[in-house]
Amino acid sequence: MIQITREDDLWIVTLDRPDKANALNADMLAELVGIFKIAAAAKAVILTGNGRVFSAGADLDAVAGGLATSPLWEELSAAIAALPGLTIAALNGTLAGGAFGMALACDMRIAVPEAKFFYPVMKLGYMPQPSDPKRLRALVGPARAKLILMASHKLTADEALDAGLVDGVFERDALMSTARDLCAAVLGADHVHISAIKALI
Repeated sequence: MIQITREDDLWIVTLDRPDKANALNADMLAELVGIFKIAAAAKAVILTGNGRVFSAGADLDAVAGGLATSPLWEELSAAIAALPGLTIAALNGTLAGGAFGMALACDMRIAVPEAKFFYPVMKLGYMPQPSDPKRLRALVGPARAKLILMASHKLTADEALDAGLVDGVFERDALMSTARDLCAAVLGADHVHISAIKALI
């Protein structure tokens, strides 16, 4: 349910459960944690999904078993944030719930025009992952962070771009080529140079 494509120093990690809107279960989360813990070998990583939805968040069948409060969510976002290379979330569709953590931990986010963005923890009675509110606030500011997390507002792709949640909106057939183009400079640099500039930022 997770596909990895290695193109030399570029890794593409794809959520591949389109029949379930790429909803994440515990096995998928654990696998993603393992992937991103070894992805320091890559200069760039693109995270994307198969189908029309990036991820619906937690698999509803697994939520009853405690998945919504699993520490794996925070472990995953921490593993992504710790990578020394460039990370890009190429959001092929809607980003919802716990899946926000993965995208927020990436260095950049680009999306297709039909993507929607919502994190309905207030409605569902759950707390967000501990690092998500801070990362969200850093991108969109406190008022919009509250709009998303407290008012459960669903953003369109254009609203997400205006808010700073995503860095670009591109047609579906151009999404991955754009992500690759954004990786071109780091792929031509050495690991030390890449990590040094990222650390300065």
